[in-house]
Amino acid sequence: MRHLKSGRKLKRTASHRRALLCNMATSLLQHKRLKTTEAKAKELRPFVERLITKAKNAYLAEQNNQLPNGQTVDIHSRRVVGRYIRDKAVLQELFDTIAPVVESRPGGYARIVKTGVRFGDGARTAMIELVDWAEQADGRASLGRKKKRKEAPVSPAQARVQQKVAASVAQAVAQVEDVAAEAIEAAPEEVKIEEKAAE
Repeated sequence: MRHLKSGRKLKRTASHRRALLCNMATSLLQHKRLKTTEAKAKELRPFVERLITKAKNAYLAEQNNQLPNGQTVDIHSRRVVGRYIRDKAVLQELFDTIAPVVESRPGGYARIVKTGVRFGDGARTAMIELVDWAEQADGRASLGRKKKRKEAPVSPAQARVQQKVAASVAQAVAQVEDVAAEAIEAAPEEVKIEEKAAE
């Protein structure tokens, strides 16, 4: 019995489980959204929120000049988080971009949205995303990709109709221009002089 043993094993050894969480946390911080199974998402959320809290506290300490020996950057916190986030670009983004945004948020940096079951094996899936980068949505939103509308191919009959319509529109425009020209010629000489002056 596993009494007082919190967390899910995810059918992995401890080292494999830690590597999985490190990689998923890196992907979540990089892309701000991740689609995975519900169990992995529930294990990832507290893991990544601890890292974001560490970065946020380092950012606040840097802003308030609370670092020892006149340091301007909290190197210790970056090294501690760097044990888990090994991509230097993502680590830089966490401390320089994400931490200032979540500065006033007292925890709860990530949310889990359940997305149903997977077609292949029936596993329950979920999407985990950073709250401050989530899209604003009213009501229920679909998480699938939007299908692009393909333009229907134009049949020869439709092409002929479009050509006839275009020809009739061009003919009508020509008639209107002819009528306007005749009206200008029939107008008194004063109106012609004013129009020439306006041109």
